[in-house]
Amino acid sequence: MINDFVTGKLGSENAEAIVPDLKRFLEEAKEKHILRVFAEDNHEEGDPELSHWGQHAMREEEGSETIPELQGLASHKIQKRFYDAFYKTELENVLKKNGIKEVILTGVATEICVQNTAAGAFYRGFDITVLRDCTASPTVEKHKEALDYMESIFGADVRKSDRLKK
Repeated sequence: MINDFVTGKLGSENAEAIVPDLKRFLEEAKEKHILRVFAEDNHEEGDPELSHWGQHAMREEEGSETIPELQGLASHKIQKRFYDAFYKTELENVLKKNGIKEVILTGVATEICVQNTAAGAFYRGFDITVLRDCTASPTVEKHKEALDYMESIFGADVRKSDRLKK
């Protein structure tokens, strides 16, 4: 939930629409002392996705920063250069160090970063929950297709944020 993906270059009304639900969920998770890892795109010249999407979320630019509404809600931040938040980051180590066995995925875009991160979690043996009201895609169809895919292929528990287990 960085500036470029919500209100910036690659933003959408659907991304903006999930901010209140996501903020509420993160505030509740913070109160319960649940680890909240923000994976922020932070690109460098030559990164593979720049040739497809153009320059976005460039290192040390405002577009790569978490949106103001969610500032201060992360317990840990990682910088990523690829769709999958596990790929070439310290995410797996952070989760294991904290005894995490289940990841709860939120953010944008459901069919890109969320789905690829779900794949990374699946390959590493994590249980996966995806919050349908705290994820978004530019189109409702892509959002639904990605949720269905993660549920059927990775066994993700797809639910609303008000139906969490804890």
